[in-house]
Amino acid sequence: QVQLVESGGGSVQAGGSLRLSCVASGLSYSSYCMTWFRQAQGKEREGVANIDTDGSTWYAESVKGRFTISRDNAKNSLYLQMNSLKPDDIAMYYCAARGGGYCYVFRHQSQYKYWGQGTQVTVSS
Repeated sequence: QVQLVESGGGSVQAGGSLRLSCVASGLSYSSYCMTWFRQAQGKEREGVANIDTDGSTWYAESVKGRFTISRDNAKNSLYLQMNSLKPDDIAMYYCAARGGGYCYVFRHQSQYKYWGQGTQVTVSS
């Protein structure tokens, strides 16, 4: 079955950096749209960034210029480099997978079938 396993979360001071990873198994990874979502306490889960099968990317306005999404198809892995972290970035971060391309239109959690268990990011001011 499909499994997505995130890692790399932790606690940093404002302005610091973290790199999240997500390893996928049980799917033809290179043909999947991969997205990072996050959910802060009491808020709806929101899309942060995604990367299409051809490597094209989308970012939420709130993270543009600070976060970078990438994928390594040889390792079935997805990454999120997060720089200049702010307290507003505090959330549980999830990776999600959806078959096929056209990632740029798939930014809502309801559009994704496969999810990881999440990794917590905490930023202290």
